[in-house]
Amino acid sequence: MSMTDRLETMSLFVRVVDEGSLTAGARALGMPIATVSRRISELEDKLGVELLLRSPRGLKLTDTGQTYLLACRRILEEVAEAERNARGEFAAPRGTLTMTAPIVFGRMHVLPAVSAFLRAFPDVDIRMELTDRPVNLHEEHLDLAVRIGPLSDSVFIARKTGEVRRIVCASPSYLEKHQTPEKPEDLAKLDAITFESLMSPSNWQFGSERPQKVMPMRSRLIVNTAEAAIDAAIDGLGFTRVLSYQAAAAIKAGRLVPLLQAFEPPPWPVHLLYEPRVLIPQKLRAFLDFAAPRIVASMA
Repeated sequence: MSMTDRLETMSLFVRVVDEGSLTAGARALGMPIATVSRRISELEDKLGVELLLRSPRGLKLTDTGQTYLLACRRILEEVAEAERNARGEFAAPRGTLTMTAPIVFGRMHVLPAVSAFLRAFPDVDIRMELTDRPVNLHEEHLDLAVRIGPLSDSVFIARKTGEVRRIVCASPSYLEKHQTPEKPEDLAKLDAITFESLMSPSNWQFGSERPQKVMPMRSRLIVNTAEAAIDAAIDGLGFTRVLSYQAAAAIKAGRLVPLLQAFEPPPWPVHLLYEPRVLIPQKLRAFLDFAAPRIVASMA
């Protein structure tokens, strides 16, 4: 199969999936349904995998098919943009931008920038996954990731948009019943609520010096989300440590009080992360230039 044939087959595959059935895809492409079905079967035979599950109710992508679909969309968009640039045309941002961000940070600081971007660029759509799990941009065919924390050495390009702190806080009601801690050692006498994804339930680190001071903790409650840790702290169960943006609303409302700010570890950076390319898509370049300053401003 030549490169031209391969690109045509990718385009056919994407169109069929978008239309929802072989019949609708064939109609949209102006081709006989038998030809469309044969082309997709030949593609599956060449790849050695099943991409589509066919049924009277329509089509369903297999897991491999979903991954291949994302790759096809990206390749076809890059080819189209390269052709526009070669012709000297103004490449207006268009297409679908795929991205990921942490759940709470994404809702608070990224989504407002995304909404403003979509209003400003009507030819661009965005598919955004809010998740706290580690995401591999290359394997999941994503254009962009919002990443919090130190970055490991990688081939990705990182654009810093701010910093977040790891803060200790407790409710006013809890502090009324217990002496307000003035140094990390004082926490050993109190009740900890540990957000396990952020730190160990038995040892917390303090200070900006190396090595950091490690303090043993008694975790009365261990949870896997920041929201649960914050709710338990607001309820007066004990003190907790979360990222600054996660507790910002509760602190502003007076439901939590920040503690031991002089002993906080160094802040973590926030980056927009993307793969280096010879030709950066206009949709990605436009989003970086438009959204990055807005994310920075929202964190100020």
